[in-house]
Amino acid sequence: MNNMPNVKIGVVAVSRDCFPESLSVDRRKALIAAYTKKYGAEHIYECPVCIVESEIHMVQALEDIKKAGCNALCVYLGNFGPEISETLLAKHFDGPKMFCAAAEESGNSLLDGRGDAYCGMLNASYNLQLRNVKAYIPEYPVGDAEDCADMIHEFEPIARAVIALSDLKIISFGPRPMNFLACNAPIKQLYNLGVEIEENSELDLFEAFNKHAGDSRIPEVVADMEKELGAGNKKPEVLEKLAQYELTLKDWVRDHKGYRKYVAIAGKCWPAFQTQFGFVPCYVNSRLTGEGIPVSCEVDIYGCLSEFIGTVVSEDVVTLLDINNSVPKDMYNEEIKGKTDYTLEDTFMGFHCGNTCSRKLAFCEMRNQKIMARALPVEVTNGTLEGDIAPGEITFYRLQSTADNKLRAYIAQGEVLDVRTKSFGSIGVFAIPEMGRFYRHWLIEKGFPHHGAVAFGHFGKSLFEVFKYIGVDVDEIGYNQPAGVRYPTENPWR
Repeated sequence: MNNMPNVKIGVVAVSRDCFPESLSVDRRKALIAAYTKKYGAEHIYECPVCIVESEIHMVQALEDIKKAGCNALCVYLGNFGPEISETLLAKHFDGPKMFCAAAEESGNSLLDGRGDAYCGMLNASYNLQLRNVKAYIPEYPVGDAEDCADMIHEFEPIARAVIALSDLKIISFGPRPMNFLACNAPIKQLYNLGVEIEENSELDLFEAFNKHAGDSRIPEVVADMEKELGAGNKKPEVLEKLAQYELTLKDWVRDHKGYRKYVAIAGKCWPAFQTQFGFVPCYVNSRLTGEGIPVSCEVDIYGCLSEFIGTVVSEDVVTLLDINNSVPKDMYNEEIKGKTDYTLEDTFMGFHCGNTCSRKLAFCEMRNQKIMARALPVEVTNGTLEGDIAPGEITFYRLQSTADNKLRAYIAQGEVLDVRTKSFGSIGVFAIPEMGRFYRHWLIEKGFPHHGAVAFGHFGKSLFEVFKYIGVDVDEIGYNQPAGVRYPTENPWR
């Protein structure tokens, strides 16, 4: 997956001039040693030129970490720290930044070895606010070398996402299908986030697809598809067209990314797509997403953006699913009740036609799209990847711009249960604690569309910090409230 940045965090230690500089020097060395021992040296750089005590030191440190290729910054308070110089360093560094502070080491060193960084973090935070400088501050930002090493490691996916968004282009094709107004996409917030968007017509895509007819690379892509599908290759007659379409998208990305480094796609897949292209694009979407280029369905631009954020945070494949249907009571009683602590209302089925990467499915087959085939010839609805989503931990989440250009989000951690769905498409039985209340009092109440992004693992902590960093008001980041914590709109006599 090469559609994301590599993070290199420059660690700059600071010191107030009335404290011994050696406190910050020794603590910085201990921090770097602890980080390297646990996480390796690939993503970290120790600024050696100075301990920042003044504005001149700030400039020297800034030049050094830029020269070293750092694209993220950790300001480390080895002692109280100079609130002006350290926050100017953050202000003038072009990239995500974090602050953390050294804890005192021993009760035997509280005379000449006390650093007061616990106090210094307050002044640093206040000065950051005065200067309108965004910075990530860990939940408890004071610790020993090992603690601070863990904090820096937790900052990595946050920094990676912030950097990636500043160099992302979303490429979309066509307007949303009719009756999909819920997936509205005001582009103002994309620009506010630093994201570029290129909106194209379906005719542009169709023209490019036709120009790829007979492309010499098609047989190689078909062979790769055959290898991936194995015994699940139930529609071999459509693979050549799918390969032609995959090459079309990849060449479009190559030729249209412009000055941007990273790309995601919001694609059209119905209603006219099948009759004109002669297939459905679900399987190709799944393959590109598996390569780190998320492709959302139904021109869902903010779904595409959400997928990209999850890909970068998790460094893994994601998918986009409908929060689709309830679990039948008989299935719940037979397969879930008594085997887990989940109630019926905690469960639901997440579904899409066939866009989930094969690596995230328990089993899969190339099929036709059942819903579309009810009204169209079967032969133009081939191209979906059907199968149950593999059981395991997940994070269901979405970042959305409302119709009035307000950023809003949700994050909910749960799991895919090891329960056969007995259904079609890329689909799984999901369980999220208190999902019923969350569904009613956040997803419905706040006007979210039916599409949600799924990351395979628990990444709520990182996603929450990413959303905060990029400017989502914390009151607009919803999560599944635990039992006993009432939503503002929840009827207290439920």
